[in-house]
Amino acid sequence: MAQLDRLLSVMVSNRANALLLNEGEVAQLDVAGGNRPVTKQPLSPQQVVMLLREIAPADAGAKLDAGQPTIFQYSSDDGVFVARATVVGGRWEASLRLDDGTREAEMTAASSQPGVARGTPMRTTPVPPAAVGAHRPTPSAATAMGGASGNGAAKPVPNVQVADPRARQEIDALLTLMVQKGGSDLHLRVGEPPVLRLHGEMQRVEGKTPLTNEALEAMLVSIMPDRNRGEYGELWDTDYAYEIEGVARFRANAARERKGAAAVFRTIPAQVVTVEQMGVTPEVQQLCYLTKGLVLVTGPTGSGKSTTLCSLIDLVNRARNDHVITIEDPIEFVHPNKSCIITQRQVGVHTKSFKSALRAALREDPDIILVGELRDLETVAIAIETAETGHLVFGTLHTTTAAGTVDRIIDQFPADRQEQIRVMLADSLKGVISQTLCKKIGGGRVAAREILLTIPAISNLIREAKVFQINSVLQTSRKLGMITLNDALIDLVDGNLVEPKEAYMKAIDKANFANMLRQRNHDVSFLDLGSEDSGTKPAAKAPAGGKPMAAAGGKR
Repeated sequence: MAQLDRLLSVMVSNRANALLLNEGEVAQLDVAGGNRPVTKQPLSPQQVVMLLREIAPADAGAKLDAGQPTIFQYSSDDGVFVARATVVGGRWEASLRLDDGTREAEMTAASSQPGVARGTPMRTTPVPPAAVGAHRPTPSAATAMGGASGNGAAKPVPNVQVADPRARQEIDALLTLMVQKGGSDLHLRVGEPPVLRLHGEMQRVEGKTPLTNEALEAMLVSIMPDRNRGEYGELWDTDYAYEIEGVARFRANAARERKGAAAVFRTIPAQVVTVEQMGVTPEVQQLCYLTKGLVLVTGPTGSGKSTTLCSLIDLVNRARNDHVITIEDPIEFVHPNKSCIITQRQVGVHTKSFKSALRAALREDPDIILVGELRDLETVAIAIETAETGHLVFGTLHTTTAAGTVDRIIDQFPADRQEQIRVMLADSLKGVISQTLCKKIGGGRVAAREILLTIPAISNLIREAKVFQINSVLQTSRKLGMITLNDALIDLVDGNLVEPKEAYMKAIDKANFANMLRQRNHDVSFLDLGSEDSGTKPAAKAPAGGKPMAAAGGKR
């Protein structure tokens, strides 16, 4: 669909006389009683030309490129339109009107005049619209441009923009700078200079001026795939992947917020990481050799789940001779075929949803299936069933502990199904790796991983609804390769890789972890400050010769 198709639909639904595209002005509808704006940003001369160029036949397009006036006909789902473009006082002025049958003679006559072209439009690759500002169209216009809110107010609709090569160069330069500096994320916001996340800390890029909405939207549109431009225009947010050859791949999210456009880009290394580079333990590596079962990598957003999964799939790719199917949104790490055949599918591009792709995967002769995210109950149910039927399934969840992961899965199901799911999960779950990233002493970050490997004792606890006892089994099964998050964190502190305060902030059971720090004579002075960061209050000191005073808010 051409960018103008959406505006032409609005024109028809509002019974407007014409769509006006004048350089230096917003796009407008010529309706009874005056002109009505349908975009927020004024059109540049390049935008006027490119909007028309997309729907123009070859001869009319050549006239546009040469800056000459032209008339041509364009047919869309909403009807046949006559487009007229001319230059008045050095400015482009263009209009599109429904062909009422009387313009054929006009075009025939005009076609003989110098600089005026006529012909059947030659459709080019469609470029769906990008982000847009709010306006107040009539209800029919609001519906055509993305719908209205429940109270009748029109939702924001996307600006008509075209890809700008200079904007692409600018965003490529920022992404390359992030990789060179070792940043994990690039944040772009209106009114702020670009911001990098370096080793977990947000830092503004020096020497860069605050971004304008127009400049930011131009950068985003310049690298968005066609599908995502349309999605961004309709839903105001979209996820996609972008690659700079020889630099890295990036996972991107573009959205709209209070000040305008916004985006975050996360670095995906160009080279696939290995289990050796990730420091994955031999016990966890053994999960890659299973023939069936469910293996989950969990953790909060930004904890490196995708990177850990990538290393596990790479091990499978090197060590086994099987068919691996990955279902992701978007595709992050690209796996070349080694000993395995790798089929990578992206939700929204190669399949409609995780659950539909997971169903289809069973008919595609897979040995191993990676599900990028277990988002809903149905996807979780299919994943468990798939793991039971002789396939090895890898997946991710946004949970912070192994026991919490089991509870989250079971609690998603209705009460009358939970008993059945407990039994299925007890048989199919083979391992849970729950990880978080800590700031490393001297720079960089390191992962602390809680590891659960299913043994009969774990299976029985899941089956008998005694998940709360799993932590005790982890504490007593370290020789089998299992470890609690607290133990993993204290190992990092003992190894002088992480500061005690940083590890304490990442701990889930903070009281127990504080005791572990004290027992090992680590610096716990930050706990005595009573700051909000520590999550504790200092103990009340007793006055000389008296009993301790009650803590603030306590009973007297």
